[in-house]
Amino acid sequence: MNILELSEQEIVRRNNLQQLRDLGINPYPAAEYPVTAWSTDIIKDFVDLPVVGKDEEGNDVREAATPENSPMVSVAGRIMSKRIMGKAAFAELQDSKGRIQVYVQRDAICPGEDKDFYNIVFKKCLDLGDFIGVKGYVFRTKTGEISVHVMELTVLSKSLRPLPIVKTDAEGNVYDSFDDPELRYRQRYVDLVVNAGVKETFLKRATIIRTMRRILDEAGYTEVDTPILQSIAGGASARPFITHFNALNQDMYMRIATELYLKRLIVGGFEGVYEMGKNFRNEGMDKTHNPEFTCMELYVSYKDLLWGMTFTEKMLEQICVAVNGKPEVEIDGKVISFRAPFRRLPILDAIKEKTGFDCEGKTEEEIRAFCKEKGMEVDETMGKGKLIDELFGEFCEGSFIQPTFITDYPVEMSPLTKMHRSKPGLTERFELMVNGKELANAYSELNDPIDQEERFKEQMRLAQKGDDEAMIIDHDFLRALQYGMPPTFGIGIGIDRLVMLLTGKFAIGEVMLFPQMKPEVKAPRDKDELFLEKGIPADIIPILRKAGYNLVATLEGVNPAKLQQQIIEIVKKYKLDVEKPSQDTIAEWVK
Repeated sequence: MNILELSEQEIVRRNNLQQLRDLGINPYPAAEYPVTAWSTDIIKDFVDLPVVGKDEEGNDVREAATPENSPMVSVAGRIMSKRIMGKAAFAELQDSKGRIQVYVQRDAICPGEDKDFYNIVFKKCLDLGDFIGVKGYVFRTKTGEISVHVMELTVLSKSLRPLPIVKTDAEGNVYDSFDDPELRYRQRYVDLVVNAGVKETFLKRATIIRTMRRILDEAGYTEVDTPILQSIAGGASARPFITHFNALNQDMYMRIATELYLKRLIVGGFEGVYEMGKNFRNEGMDKTHNPEFTCMELYVSYKDLLWGMTFTEKMLEQICVAVNGKPEVEIDGKVISFRAPFRRLPILDAIKEKTGFDCEGKTEEEIRAFCKEKGMEVDETMGKGKLIDELFGEFCEGSFIQPTFITDYPVEMSPLTKMHRSKPGLTERFELMVNGKELANAYSELNDPIDQEERFKEQMRLAQKGDDEAMIIDHDFLRALQYGMPPTFGIGIGIDRLVMLLTGKFAIGEVMLFPQMKPEVKAPRDKDELFLEKGIPADIIPILRKAGYNLVATLEGVNPAKLQQQIIEIVKKYKLDVEKPSQDTIAEWVK
């Protein structure tokens, strides 16, 4: 990399890196560093030494800490702050659990005559963000802060880019914060280091997944893996991502759901199976949707929707307690309770409750006319089920704050669901709404192969009308059903949405370590060839870019004397071995 492409601080850090190497110190050692303690545990477990007397003001005087009477620890982490005070210094070390202060004394880490390790390595060559390991004893400073008195210091890794420094004033107000979501999501590694609380969100996410997995395993269900690349995008109504399988010379789809493969396993004799993994839907991105998302799908033999509601309530209540210590969570001033039981409400009743319009018994055209009357954007490609779904999304979905099972969906909306046992035209399905968003979708699964084939054909008719989210017929799945599938309950729970709920986050990017992002926008710059065509030497091009001239067009009309001065200043500052161009030469460039 050309030195002129680096910032001032990056140049300083690279010079420090070279100086470490010149001193015979490997800035990236390979050997294991033995860590025996972590910051939060050191602070939590600290015990003060005995009182041995009183000072002149009557305060307790404790026995002086030494390596003999204090716990010895070995800690490793990043340097997050450094305060040099002559022959001693304080630094703040951040490890995987938190931060702790370390006290570095020159004569303690340099007991011999040679003091270069303190004077040069620690004071000058180590920068904020560098990883070090320290061995020493724990003590409490005069200001009361539990710290590590360093007896041995090891350089573990040199940081070549400066971290953003988040500052706090005396009143606790934060400024210069690293809070731009575009930067935070794109550079999550920086976000995790400098922003308190971000890591905690992902630790809670891990707790949610771990607790859910434990509940399912203890219930006797088997975790499995099914294909992500599929020849048919089935199991949901969604637009898929398409790729090409070179070895088979065949277009494939990234899976939009795991449903149809998991049901095949129920046909094969598993009592209960679940999968926790990624699904992909080539649709819009917003605060609650990401094209790549994590979902848990569960299928259990001989169970139905009523059993599923009870199981879901109990599972979510246990997960909430595991994450927050109680079955409630507060979001934006609202307390949401996951205490069972949840409310149950048929979808047509919900629409009637919010709009006054009763969809029951209405034709597709009557429902479409009502949608248009309400100013909704609907078209002729939308079937009855899609129209009802749009009505519910427009007028109902956002109003359900407490957990609510929306039930009894029309058959047109549920091509994989068993017909309702007592209500013609409806199915045994629920969607769980919490805080105005869908959290789970569940069915008494359709296991009649003839009915399923007709439902698939209806989906194909919708596709022919232009519905690009309609399902494709999966003939192998139909063949599996023809061998017989027992009565089955199935549910899918969006893990990202669940994490948002239980951590009080409003954007899905806050709970995904690396959400999908638009390509990073970089400042436009012309290729070297365009500069060379104007007679500009190759070794001058990086200097012009450093001065801000990334496009040849920006040179036109520039004062040659001014540009010459800019070039001379950069050559002098960076000690470049470059022949300085004359004003006449520059005048030719800027014509």
